[in-house]
Amino acid sequence: MAAVAPFEVCVKAAAGAPDLLGDCPFSQKMLLTLEEKHLPYAMKMVNLSDKPKWFLEISPEGKVPLFKSDETWVSDSDCITQLLEEKYPDPSLATPPEYASVGSKIFPSFVKFLKSKDPSDSSEQALLDELRALDDHLKAHGPYINVEKICAADLSLAPKLYHLEIALGHLKNWTIPEDLTHVHNYMKLLFSRDSFAKTKPTKEHVIAGWLPKVNP
Repeated sequence: MAAVAPFEVCVKAAAGAPDLLGDCPFSQKMLLTLEEKHLPYAMKMVNLSDKPKWFLEISPEGKVPLFKSDETWVSDSDCITQLLEEKYPDPSLATPPEYASVGSKIFPSFVKFLKSKDPSDSSEQALLDELRALDDHLKAHGPYINVEKICAADLSLAPKLYHLEIALGHLKNWTIPEDLTHVHNYMKLLFSRDSFAKTKPTKEHVIAGWLPKVNP
């Protein structure tokens, strides 16, 4: 493949550390895709609590991530990763249609449980059900969602599982049950990839990002 000029991308800056990558799982999903496709990129860090004028001019909604394609800024991590898959199909990260929804309900279930103040509202059980469904899928089709081949669904889920592990561990003293061995192995596999090590926020910044959402 011919050399590609670095893509301009906008991502969330860490709270109180404007030069460090922040705790946005959707920004990380985009960066993971670029890393796994071996595409160069140049990051612009955006302080989302004090959005600069230049950023609001290219993103009126004030959301990250943003990706510059030709002269157009594209928002929404799903749109960005789909665009990258279409333009740079090798290596392919396409998720087989039958696996597209695997693990898709884990993140909203995690957020609901994290914010819950009512132990009897079944939010914990809902999260456990989703994690168990992922474990069952990985047992049958693992070690990744698409057997041996990492795909877009894995790159979407990896940052969310990272947030889940850190935020629930710190703020609720909660951990994923040990008997979900396939989920635990899956997380180790994802978190040990070079692409993940290069694009993950610090644990401290993940906690700082969730704290005001839990205790507004």
